[in-house]
Amino acid sequence: MDRKYNDLIGEILESSGEKDNFNLEGKGKPLPKGYIQRDVFQNFQKIAKDAGYLPPWLKLQKEIAALVIEAVTERDLKTINKKIKDYNSLCPPSMQKQPIRLDELEKARKIW
Repeated sequence: MDRKYNDLIGEILESSGEKDNFNLEGKGKPLPKGYIQRDVFQNFQKIAKDAGYLPPWLKLQKEIAALVIEAVTERDLKTINKKIKDYNSLCPPSMQKQPIRLDELEKARKIW
């Protein structure tokens, strides 16, 4: 033990030969001003958005919107309402939607 501290990750990288193979983009540069002004969650949201990540409930929302436009029969509405139930279990409470009825299909097309 010739070190003053244990560096487990460093030891793993050394043994695998990857210690010096890191390309750290922006190393040594100051953080952007916006990064410091936002909290951790806001920074995560920005990075995820820039990377093209969509939460599962937003993907489901887009899928439901496409189905609502094409819906014609009661059978289509059963499929859509099942997806709405899944959507409501994933999305924030303020964005939850009611199941769709056949007589309210035009209204639902405007909402979705």
